[in-house]
Amino acid sequence: MSLRAILHLCLHVAVPALLAWLFWRPQFGKAWMLLLLGWVIDLDHLLADPIYAPGRCSIGFHPLHTAPAIVLYAGLTLPKRTRLFGIGLLVHIALDALDCLWMRASS
Repeated sequence: MSLRAILHLCLHVAVPALLAWLFWRPQFGKAWMLLLLGWVIDLDHLLADPIYAPGRCSIGFHPLHTAPAIVLYAGLTLPKRTRLFGIGLLVHIALDALDCLWMRASS
């Protein structure tokens, strides 16, 4: 596994932890777990062949990483009940987009 891939995975854990600590400190554990649930959208990788391709950008390729899905995730941030999950999904998408930029910059 490349250093970029390891950093990408670490950011998927660290960024939600940082956000939970900064904004929801009294409920840190619960907030962090709800933000981490954003990882559930990676289930769409199971539909791809190969499931994991180190040089493939997820944004726009996998069904749960497309513009219509992202609009839905933004909508989930509006109701208080689903806000943290929606933010977690958007953070996940943002980190995947960052990974796509890193891939393009290194090629």
